[in-house]
Amino acid sequence: MSNQAKKDQTQELIKETTKNLFFVKGKFDATTQEIADAAGVNRTLINYYFRSRDNLIQIIFDEAQKVEKEKSEIIMNSDLPFKEKIGQFIEGSLSTSLQYPYLETYIVSQINKGNCHKRDIEEDELKKLYTDIEQEMEKGTIEKMEPIQFVLNMISLLVFPSAIRPLLMENLMISSEEFDRIISVRKGIILNMLFKN
Repeated sequence: MSNQAKKDQTQELIKETTKNLFFVKGKFDATTQEIADAAGVNRTLINYYFRSRDNLIQIIFDEAQKVEKEKSEIIMNSDLPFKEKIGQFIEGSLSTSLQYPYLETYIVSQINKGNCHKRDIEEDELKKLYTDIEQEMEKGTIEKMEPIQFVLNMISLLVFPSAIRPLLMENLMISSEEFDRIISVRKGIILNMLFKN
């Protein structure tokens, strides 16, 4: 293996380990040493490849967010019927929740700290979404309400359980595996709550 390939492999390993610690395990305060130990590399390598812990975290956060943004864009720009579009969006969001249960919580914690957060959606995309929702209300497939309320309903049903996952697991006495199973079957339940038919 060439030096460059080895370097790329090590960088990738460090990034994946950090994603796992932050977004899968929710250890937002993991130190450089803890990241290095989990990756099985020397701590100096993290600073060598990424300059600093903060820089590494910014990179993995940007990558994780890119996934979220691409997911939204595919759906916003597709020609599928509205309910199918929403169905796909729900499916994508639920699978991200299963892959990275703490991603949304991390995004909120960063916004609360005043760290810059790039919007996932453009203004014209949002206007189009609201127009689509209004048309569905005219057709009678969705309860009449302000379009923003429909969006809030959808996001709450999707994101909230994962955002407070540890609390739910503790209070409802659910194992991690059981929680994943519950999340994975939510698509139909959410669609039935959002749509009349």
